[in-house]
Amino acid sequence: MLCTRLTNARVLTMDPHRPVARDLGIWRGRIVGLDEEVTALPAREVVDLDGATVLPGFIDSHVHLAWAGLKARTPSIAPCERIEDILAVVDAAARRPAPPGAWLDVAGYDQRALGRHLTAAELDRVSHGRKILLMHDSGHACVVNTAVLELLPDGVEHEEGFLAESAMTAARRLRLPYSQEELADAIGHAARACLAEGITACAEAGIGGGLLGHSRVELGAYQLLRDRGGLPVRVQLMAAGDTLRPRAAHPDDGFTRALDLGLRTGFGDDRLSLGALKIYTDGGMMARTAALTSPYEGTDGNTGRFQDDPGRIARLIVDGHLAGWQLAVHAIGDRAADLALDALEQAQKLKPRPEARHRIEHAGLIRPDQLPRFAALGVSAVVQPNFLRYFGDDYATVMGERRAGWMYRGRGFLDHGVTLVGSSDRPVTDGSPLRAIQFMVERASVSGRIIGGEEAIGVDEALRAYTVAGAHACHWDGTAGSLSPGKRADLVVLGDDPHRVDPSRIGDIEIVTTYVDGRDTRDA
Repeated sequence: MLCTRLTNARVLTMDPHRPVARDLGIWRGRIVGLDEEVTALPAREVVDLDGATVLPGFIDSHVHLAWAGLKARTPSIAPCERIEDILAVVDAAARRPAPPGAWLDVAGYDQRALGRHLTAAELDRVSHGRKILLMHDSGHACVVNTAVLELLPDGVEHEEGFLAESAMTAARRLRLPYSQEELADAIGHAARACLAEGITACAEAGIGGGLLGHSRVELGAYQLLRDRGGLPVRVQLMAAGDTLRPRAAHPDDGFTRALDLGLRTGFGDDRLSLGALKIYTDGGMMARTAALTSPYEGTDGNTGRFQDDPGRIARLIVDGHLAGWQLAVHAIGDRAADLALDALEQAQKLKPRPEARHRIEHAGLIRPDQLPRFAALGVSAVVQPNFLRYFGDDYATVMGERRAGWMYRGRGFLDHGVTLVGSSDRPVTDGSPLRAIQFMVERASVSGRIIGGEEAIGVDEALRAYTVAGAHACHWDGTAGSLSPGKRADLVVLGDDPHRVDPSRIGDIEIVTTYVDGRDTRDA
């Protein structure tokens, strides 16, 4: 007997062997058959979907759940349009009761509309004895007041209180880490938001260190939430690259740095597991710190920056590969992509691992000559289409006409045989897969500006980026990504078929519900 049979649906399986079905059978959290394989079988529950469209649950392959949950509960100065208004919000938040010298985090900082960065001196006027940290929306920079600057180690560079990349990390490490209870609460909040957008699985892009780690024992917060039954989506955790430490091991093991006990990609189960090792090369385009081969337009020769000495970054990539990790290398600018590709090529020569499925996260600006290198190395491109949907007008301006079509590519990757993976980088921008899919098809920003129109792809190709390709990038392709017998019954029910509506309406399609392990999450 089936547990559940969904009937009267337009099931888009994303399986080329059987692309469309009307009925889908579920037993013990798995898909057991389609149409004639299940229609005659008795079922405890038969759900008539009245013609709704069913797809595999969306996979968001690059998110920051803890940051998203914490940001949602943090005072925000967005939108940043006038310095006086920003200072008024900080002033009001700093006046709230708190221990003397306590930290005050403020979210939503973005200097672009202001024309310059705030300064420590300006924040000092409204600090009221607090340590102030305004987090840049990109996650790659912050502005702090003098009370924080005075605590920074010697040699940390800043520009009147503006801290970017490693300097921001130094400031964040001055404060007490978040507790596991705080993190679990934040993760649960963000995960429920994912579920409401049809996402049933995601990859958390860096815990325990790096730019956005919240605690050295951050993994424990996910375990705590999972043990309480409060983790509604499947989560794969990327360990930050700086969590690797020198480890004495047998010479035959072939590595010199590792996570404690030799843990690596693949440890865990189908609800919570270790994924790739997250390694940063450069910064972000919004903060103008992504590493480019040619300067940002309208700047005095700014080409961004690397997070560390390029040689040290390359050695970490090679060491991570030798230690058996899948690698997720953050590279937004084309100069950073050169570094990442060179290091991955060196790593594969030292120890060939064609099954590793290394990834380049963001791939924000990729020159034409770099596309064949992605393909030759078997590297996936994990892009964030909503970056251009919401920030594309600005990005196209600072890249200039020649480079605008190289940003967050679609068609270029697919035509070269590169696995194109969709993701959001939540909470940097909107996490909705459907709105991202709409952009991949239209290549239109919210203002209507077409950005790299030649990089547009078809609806089915865009859906694959959030299902089949996401499963491949996370090594979940044996259990997720398509609605095929034997795979997990994780699916999303949509109010319309993305193939059958005007592309401009894809992002507005209703998410009717999501199923995880064959259970309707509305009943949870």
